[in-house]
Amino acid sequence: MTFSSLRAAKIVYKRHFRWHLHCFLSTDIVGDKPILVRDFIRSALYDPNHGYFSKMSGSVGQLESSIRFNQLQGRVAYLQRLSNLYKQHDISWFTPVELFKPWYAFGIAEAIMRTANLSIPLKIYEIGGGSGTCAKCIMDYMMLNAPAKVYNNMTYVSVEISQSLAKKQLQTVGEVQSHLSKFRVERRDATDRSGWGKMVIFHDPFSSWGKFLLPFGILSIFFASKRISLPELYNHMSNGDHEPCWVIMLEVLDNLPHDLVYSPNQVSPWMEVWLEKVKDRFVMCSQVSEVYKPIQDSLIAQCVKIIGLDEDHAAGRNRLVSAASYILSRAFPKPRRSWIPTGCLVSLNFQLLEVLHSALPKMSLIASDFSYLPEVSIPGDRAPLVSTKKHGRTTDHGNYLDAKGDADIFFPTDFWLLERIDHYCSGWSNEQKTSSSLKSVKKRRTIILDTASFMDEFGLPSKTRTRDGYNPLLDDFKNTKFYLSVPTHNIT
Repeated sequence: MTFSSLRAAKIVYKRHFRWHLHCFLSTDIVGDKPILVRDFIRSALYDPNHGYFSKMSGSVGQLESSIRFNQLQGRVAYLQRLSNLYKQHDISWFTPVELFKPWYAFGIAEAIMRTANLSIPLKIYEIGGGSGTCAKCIMDYMMLNAPAKVYNNMTYVSVEISQSLAKKQLQTVGEVQSHLSKFRVERRDATDRSGWGKMVIFHDPFSSWGKFLLPFGILSIFFASKRISLPELYNHMSNGDHEPCWVIMLEVLDNLPHDLVYSPNQVSPWMEVWLEKVKDRFVMCSQVSEVYKPIQDSLIAQCVKIIGLDEDHAAGRNRLVSAASYILSRAFPKPRRSWIPTGCLVSLNFQLLEVLHSALPKMSLIASDFSYLPEVSIPGDRAPLVSTKKHGRTTDHGNYLDAKGDADIFFPTDFWLLERIDHYCSGWSNEQKTSSSLKSVKKRRTIILDTASFMDEFGLPSKTRTRDGYNPLLDDFKNTKFYLSVPTHNIT
């Protein structure tokens, strides 16, 4: 394929994975029409019928009691204890908030207490709350350490897509009876903007949940069945969308859908990657192929612009450098692949950060995730780890297409990029470019801390230290970071 043909607007070409055939039996993620990589990942993880988090109710473990680290001699004893726990529970993994309960969540609660305006009711949203341990421990901390009015007036909302985990969260939080009146679970996709609209709370005698919520947009169903009148609707409506609140996301960003872009060499423009299913003439099953197209998807184009992947092709690029790069790419072509976090942005489906900034403009955000992943064999910048765990044994896959609902797909979080996307979604980046004022004021104040620094500042590191001084929270989670983002005081 010639270089000039790559520049043609209508060019589409394919690369078949001849080295690995993917036969879809009960789970057929790629249908008759090509799909983007983000849609494949979303389906593989979140589809209600065959998604990993929908099928694997035991994917996230829950400890019956806290680990007493001060009774363990050191690293060897800790790893042995961890191995025994995995064998006993037969689950994919324990989250840090679970392994180090209650101390991990206590650190988060302390960070919230120091930053929040406690003169107004405290409201916390947690996205992807797992087993409910974080919610319970934060509410425990507020009950024990915050002024009484803070705990008594607080609201904690868990946004959870999994039905089994939603029920588990209610059970976990319900271990302390006084927490239940302040806690609720909203079973929905956090990236769906309609779920963050005005909500109506009903006490339904026919619902096993007792208390459930409905977005304003679907209330016509209740009007039609005459279960609610219009005056009753307005009496029950909650208009707290613009009130200050906290949003917690622990190990959520790593599971957000990503897209993949590809370039055949160092200078050719990036192309978006699609997946299509084709029949193989030699094997009686379907094969999935990558299809490369010029970037037309608005979400991919937006993310490429924010990251700066298109800067090499800007009009003002030095001609001498461009010529040298072109000659080098012709002599030693090196294909490039880059995974981009489109799940953080906005599209017709409304993605996470754009939705949060739109629905909760005065939110403060605290997120924790992996900043890098070791031993990733899948090619590309910010490539994911695709992992399956069965019978206590973990298998890492070398191809992301191996994930068909039975494997976790998690990405390293580029926290510098997260900060840029956060500012972009808050509207500051656009205002900075269009503002006629001498200095554009940021709408967010942000800080990135590694886990050890965060816990030294807000937590109690001595509680997770073994007898010989080894601290698994500080020593074994060096590839994790915390991101804190709060609105500036001039926001109205």
